Amino acid sequence: MQSLISTLPDSPGVYQYFDANGKLLYVGKAKSLAKRVKSYWRFTPTLHPNPAQSPRILKMLSEAVTLDYIVVESEEDALILENSLIKQLGPKYNILLRDDKTYPYIYIDESTPFPRFEITRKVVKGKQITYYGPFPSGGRALLDALYEIYPLVQKKNCLKEGKACLFYQINKCLAPCEGKVDAQTYDALIEKAKEALTKRKPLTEKLSERMGMLAMQERFEEAAKMRDMIDAIESLSISSSIDLANELDADIFAIKNGDERGVIVKLFMRSGKIISSSYTYFRHTHIFDPNEAYKQAILAFYTVDTPHIAKEILCAHDFEDAQDVAQSLSSRFGTKVSIHHPQRGSKAKLTALALRNCDELLKKTNTTSLIEQKVADLLDLERIPYRVETFDNSHMMGSASVGGMVVWDEGEWDKQSYRRYKLEAKDEVAQMREMLSRRIADFTQTPPPDLWILDGGQVNLNLARKLLDKAQVNLDVIAIAKEKLDAKAHRAKGAAKDLLYTAGGIVELKPSDSRLQWIQRQRDEAHRYAISYHRNLKRKEDTQISLLEKKGIGPATLQKLLDYFGTFDAIYAASGEEIAFVTNKKISKIILEDNEN
Repeated sequence: MQSLISTLPDSPGVYQYFDANGKLLYVGKAKSLAKRVKSYWRFTPTLHPNPAQSPRILKMLSEAVTLDYIVVESEEDALILENSLIKQLGPKYNILLRDDKTYPYIYIDESTPFPRFEITRKVVKGKQITYYGPFPSGGRALLDALYEIYPLVQKKNCLKEGKACLFYQINKCLAPCEGKVDAQTYDALIEKAKEALTKRKPLTEKLSERMGMLAMQERFEEAAKMRDMIDAIESLSISSSIDLANELDADIFAIKNGDERGVIVKLFMRSGKIISSSYTYFRHTHIFDPNEAYKQAILAFYTVDTPHIAKEILCAHDFEDAQDVAQSLSSRFGTKVSIHHPQRGSKAKLTALALRNCDELLKKTNTTSLIEQKVADLLDLERIPYRVETFDNSHMMGSASVGGMVVWDEGEWDKQSYRRYKLEAKDEVAQMREMLSRRIADFTQTPPPDLWILDGGQVNLNLARKLLDKAQVNLDVIAIAKEKLDAKAHRAKGAAKDLLYTAGGIVELKPSDSRLQWIQRQRDEAHRYAISYHRNLKRKEDTQISLLEKKGIGPATLQKLLDYFGTFDAIYAASGEEIAFVTNKKISKIILEDNEN
């Protein structure tokens, strides 16, 4: 490695350290690869780690055997590539924060006559667009409240109708479609609604009045909706006496690593008022590094699709790459963005407020994290499995082969992240290989979780580890399968125990063990999900078989077509010549006519 280090170019880039088994240990970026990598080492009397490095880096260097690097055009490119590789590959000694969810914004396009407020998670094209937010929660309730209190144009198509509708009759719209309100009066109404988006107390007071009126009229269901709306709006931001008179727009970040888990708190200040806040937990790590944490959190939050970015970002701690991150964001959004760690004054009070909220959130007990910590300790996992992906496949004699992936995230099922796979492979191992390979290929878009759980035994575990090693992805994997009795795996309840297959060997637990039950719950949900997809697909195939048989295509011919094309979709996508080649022109004509119908 010494000869490679001595020949590194004086160029920006990304470097990667690997251990003796080729496992990725660490990814870093550099303005000058030569200077940065050499700073890790001392070269006399022999190559050894620089003792001035942090304990985390010294531990990493003690395991490092080989080094690789990628040269890029600029330091900004190195920063972006480093962040991307960390998320995709999960190096052992890098901190891996969870990806931020995309938060909604409320916006208004005032280039249109009689504009209305909408909600978006992406940039909206237009020269007179104004954004309000972000709103991690309660954004929809806030938008609904505006239309409940102010008689604005309620629906997109209202103006197109050219005729006053029910909303006018119930006093929720002023009917500009019939010219019953002029533009000046409507604009004044818009200004009041804008003010309500940031100074929300008058809005919630009006909602409370309406709730009381509805309750007196015994319209309890509608009153309950008002109550829920008020609760959602009031939960948008944390309580604070800080109210700046200087119209400051700023996003505030604070990050703390606790005993069981860490937390990121974000406060969003607009026009001198905190309009919303959010927090996300991340797994506890002994290798916590504030520089990496802030760098990842900020770059993950401000994606190219972010509708609006505050030009000032305040951080509760100073971090080494702050100016590089600021430069990257400035380039990304085409406007100057600054990152500061305020030491005194009102801005320092804001970061102190964010840190206090970190402390409060870390005090809260989380029963799900406790079981996840126990699972991590039991199986000697590198990470606490806060986010888990579990895989199962299902088929019937090679027919309707499908796979399912379910996702457990912070104590609940993330059903939006569930994935179904229609599989081409015929045997179960090949099906698992196909499913896992497709998921690995998607890591560039959706980073890997903390843990994979596979339905199956040692064969599937070895397969997954081989695929991950090839992709150079650090990801814990376990498999769960029934104990084999008389060389057969008995699935009947009580016939055999579930065994856990891990990198360290087979683990057997009592059926009453909560750690085993937690893993079984993941496996059972994946099985349910895969089976439901299989049944739907099989039902569809059976229907197609029945229809084709009625048209004169027998089972043997159908099997020949399926053996050649693989699926019904492939058969119907084939040309008449291809079908005729496998069967004959008569069969080809029947299928093409059926496809047209």
